[in-house]
Amino acid sequence: MVLEGSPEAVTSQSIDLRRACPKSGRIYPSPEDSILLTKEPVKYGELIVLGYNGSLPNGDKGRRRSRLALYKRPKANGVKPDVIHHISTPLVSKALSNNCQHSISYTLSRSHSVIVEYTHDSETDMFQIGRSTESMIDFVVTDTTPGSNSAVDGQSAQSTISRFACRVICERNPPYTARIYAAGFDASRNIFLGERAAKWRTPDGLMDGLTTNGVLVMHPNGGFSEDSTPGVWREISVCGNVYALRDSRSAQQRGKLVESESNVLQDGSLIDLCGATLLWRTSEGLLRTPTLHQLEALRQEINAARPQCPVGFSTLAFPSLAQRGVVEKQQPWVYVNCGHVHGFHNWGFRKEKGGVERECPMCRRSGPYVPLWMGCEAGLYLDAGRPTHAFCPCGHVCSAKTVQYWAQIPLPHGTHAFHAACPFCGTWLTGQQVLGSSHTAQLLQRRPYKMSCLRSQNCLED
Repeated sequence: MVLEGSPEAVTSQSIDLRRACPKSGRIYPSPEDSILLTKEPVKYGELIVLGYNGSLPNGDKGRRRSRLALYKRPKANGVKPDVIHHISTPLVSKALSNNCQHSISYTLSRSHSVIVEYTHDSETDMFQIGRSTESMIDFVVTDTTPGSNSAVDGQSAQSTISRFACRVICERNPPYTARIYAAGFDASRNIFLGERAAKWRTPDGLMDGLTTNGVLVMHPNGGFSEDSTPGVWREISVCGNVYALRDSRSAQQRGKLVESESNVLQDGSLIDLCGATLLWRTSEGLLRTPTLHQLEALRQEINAARPQCPVGFSTLAFPSLAQRGVVEKQQPWVYVNCGHVHGFHNWGFRKEKGGVERECPMCRRSGPYVPLWMGCEAGLYLDAGRPTHAFCPCGHVCSAKTVQYWAQIPLPHGTHAFHAACPFCGTWLTGQQVLGSSHTAQLLQRRPYKMSCLRSQNCLED
C-alpha cells in the first residue's frame, strides 16, 4: 500500500475499488519488449501525427517519429484503480514515495488530498504519449507548426503539449478495444493534479480531473470513410470520462458530462494534445488504405501519361515520394484560384499584389502559384483512388475522397479556434479549400473541384 508504515494509514479513510493484485513484477517493460517476438504479433492500431507527410523532417528515430504502431506486449503492463485514500496534504509526498505503485494524487486544499492507487491489470496494455523523452513515454510528440512540416523543439521553445499528455489502454483480448485517458504517469509512476487543476468528486464518491491544456477527442460519424461526417470535439478526463469543451483550454471549470459518448477510440478518431493532433487508425481500417507501394504506382502511372504544360508544352512529372522538400524541374505547378496546372515559369507576377500573386495565362485569373506534391502518409487516405485533387493553398495532392473528407474537419488551434487544415503539412485551408471542377477552368467556390486545364490530356485525370 502507498501508506504502508505510516501512522496515518490507520486513521485515513480508504476505499477498495478493485480486488487487490500482487505488486511483484515490472510494470514498464524495457524498450526491446515493445513488439512481440512472434511471427504475427497482434496489432492494436497506429497513431499518426498530422502535418508530417510520412516522416519527421530529420527522420523518424526511436520513440520520436511521425507515426507509432501499437502492438500487443509480451507481458501486460496495464493498470487499473485499486484503492482510494483521503489524507492530509502535507503527507502526500511521503505517500507517493513508493515508486513501485502507480497512483493519481488530487490536491483538494492545503489540508486535504485524495490519492487513488492503481494496481497491475493483466488484461490490458498501456501506451503513454507526451513531450517527455523519459523511458516511460512510448511516443514522444512535439509541437507542430502549421505549414512548416517541422516540429518545434520542446526543449528550446515553450511547448503547450504536456510532458505526460495522455495514455492509451488496449485490451489484450479480442476485439482489442483501445481507450484514451488524459495524463500519463511520470518517472515515479504518479499523476499529480495540483490545487489549481480542474478536478471534482463524482456522484459515486470517486475523483476525476482534467489536465492543464486538456486532451480533446473527436470521433467521426460513420467511421473513417467518404460517407462519414465530422463528430463533435470533446474533452477526455484523467479517468476517461467524456465532457463538453471548457470555455478555454485551461479554464478551471469543466464542461458538462456527456454520458452518451465514451473514450473508446474508433477508426479515424482524432486526438488533440494542444500543439499536435494525432489520428488513430485501427488495424482493420489500415487494411483499406493504400500502401506506399500503391501510392508510388499511382505516381508512376500519372507520369507515364506524360502530361504537358498547356503553355510551355514541357512534360510534367511528380517527383519521387522521397523528394518531399526539393522542387524539381519537371514538377507540376498550379494556380490555386482557378486550378490550371502548368510547368514552372517566372512570368505573370502582379505588381499590385506585391509580387505574391500571378496571373494564369489560360484564364487570366490571379492567385497564388504553388508546386504540387504527392501526399505520402498513406494512413491519411480514405481510399486508393487516383491522386486527382489537391488542398489549397499548399498543393498536396491525393484522392478526391480524401480531400473532401479532410476539408470538412475542423482541427483545434490555440485556446478557442478551429480550422480545417491539410493533414499532410498542417497548412490551414483557405476559403477556397481545395482545387477542382471537371475539365474546365471554372471554379466552384468553397467546394472541391478537380485540377483542370483546357484539354483532358493535360489533366491529372482523363
